[in-house]
Amino acid sequence: MHSEELRARQAPIKQAYRDTPESARVTSRVTLELQPADLTVRLDTQRPPMAGLHPATGGTGQVACSADLLLESLAACAGVTLLAVATATGVPIRAGRILAEGDWDARGTLGVDRSVPIGIQRIRLRFELDSSADAAACARLVQTAERYCVILATLRASTPVEVQISSPGGVV
Repeated sequence: MHSEELRARQAPIKQAYRDTPESARVTSRVTLELQPADLTVRLDTQRPPMAGLHPATGGTGQVACSADLLLESLAACAGVTLLAVATATGVPIRAGRILAEGDWDARGTLGVDRSVPIGIQRIRLRFELDSSADAAACARLVQTAERYCVILATLRASTPVEVQISSPGGVV
C-alpha cells in the first residue's frame, strides 16, 4: 500500500471522528475456550496468522489488530494459568471460557485529537467456569490464577519497554 492509498482510506474515518468523537470508541473482544484435558486454551478466531490495522483505523477486519493480540495473550495466559492451578489444587474444571475486552479510542492512535490517550484504557477479564466446585473454591482459583498470570502481572506492573532500531547502517 502506498501512502496516498492509506491517507485516502483514513481521511473519511478521521473526519467522522472529528464530527462524532464518540464513534471513535472501540471495544475489542476475544473469547478463548478452556481445554482442561491438556491444559490449553483454544483461540476463537478464523483469521489468518497475521496482524494489521483495526477497521476503526482503516483496516479491513480480515486480520487481527494489535489490541486483539494483546487481549488474546492476556486471556490465554490467564486460562492456562487457571487450568494449571486447578490441576495442582484438585479443583475440577470440566470446561469454560475466558473473555477479555479492552476499550480504546481510535482518535488517539490516528492523531485526530492529541488529548486522547493512545492505547487500551480499560481491560475486563471474565472467567466462565463449568465446575462441580463451589463458588468459593472457584473464586480462590481465579484469585490464584490472577496472582501467577505472567501477562496480567506484566500489564499491572507497567513494565518498562526498551525500543531499538536496526537498519542496514547498524543499530541506531
